[in-house]
Amino acid sequence: MYDRSLPPEGLAEFARAAERLGVDDLWVVEDLGWAGGISSATLALSATERLRVGIGIVPAPFRNPALLAMEVATVARLFPGRLVAGIGHGSPEWMAQVGAASPTKLALLEETIVAVRSLLSGATTDIAGRTVQIDGVTLVHPPAEPPPLVTGVVRPRSLELSGRVADGTIIAEGQGPARLAAALAHIERGRATAETPRPAHELITFTHLHLGDDPAAQAPVIAEYSGWLGIPPEDVFLAAGDLATAATRVASLWEAGAHTVVLRPIGDDPLDQLAAILPALPRG
Repeated sequence: MYDRSLPPEGLAEFARAAERLGVDDLWVVEDLGWAGGISSATLALSATERLRVGIGIVPAPFRNPALLAMEVATVARLFPGRLVAGIGHGSPEWMAQVGAASPTKLALLEETIVAVRSLLSGATTDIAGRTVQIDGVTLVHPPAEPPPLVTGVVRPRSLELSGRVADGTIIAEGQGPARLAAALAHIERGRATAETPRPAHELITFTHLHLGDDPAAQAPVIAEYSGWLGIPPEDVFLAAGDLATAATRVASLWEAGAHTVVLRPIGDDPLDQLAAILPALPRG
C-alpha cells in the first residue's frame, strides 16, 4: 500500500519500485484531506506495466454513482484488467465534516454498487432507490472489461451486504485470522441470499507490516485500531516482529481465507521492508 501520509509526487516511483520487487497489487486510499483515490490509482497505473491497482476506498456518500461510474470507466478503459474499485461507507466523522453523512448507509452503499455496476456494463440505467436516483443514464464509453467492485466494510450487516452485491470485501487493518473467519461467515450468509450471485468473491486483507521490535513505532497504530475497531489493544493484529515471525503472521491470513494480503509498512523504509519480507513469503 502507498500510505496516505506519503506525498502524491512520490507515488509513481514507489509504484515502479514495488513492481520491480515483484508485488502483484498496489493499493491507494481516499481519506478526507489526503489524496484522491481515482487520481492516485490512475497515476500508479500509468507508471507501471502489470501491477493491479486497488482503490481502498472511495466513500459512497462522497461520490455520485453516475460520476463514479464515469471515472472508473475511463480508468478501466485505459488500463484493462488492472483496476479494482473499492467503495465503502466512509468514516462517519469525515462524512459529517463535508455535509455528506447519511442516515441510510446500508441502502446508499448497496444502491451505489448496483448503479455503478449497471452503468459500467453499458446498460441504460434507471434506479429509483431510497438514496440513489438515476433516470435513463448510459455511459457512452463503458469499459470492455468492467473492473471488480469491492467494499471496505467492518460490521456484520455491511459484510452480509458485501457478500450479496459486491465482487469482494476489503478487511481493514488490525484484524487477524479469527476476525477474518467471522467476517467470512457474514459474507457467505450474504452470498446465500443474493438474487443474482456473483461468480466469485475476493477477500482482500490489509495489514500493517513492521519488521523489528520497536514498541514505540507500533504503539500509535495499535491505539488507533483498538479504538476504531473497538477491541483490546492486545487483539490488534500486525505482521510485526523479526522476519520469520512477520512472514508467519502474513501467511496466517491466507490460511484463514484471505485471497489477497495488502501490506502497509510502518516507518520510513516501506520499500526496504517489502524487499525483505517478499522472499520469505510462500508463493502460490
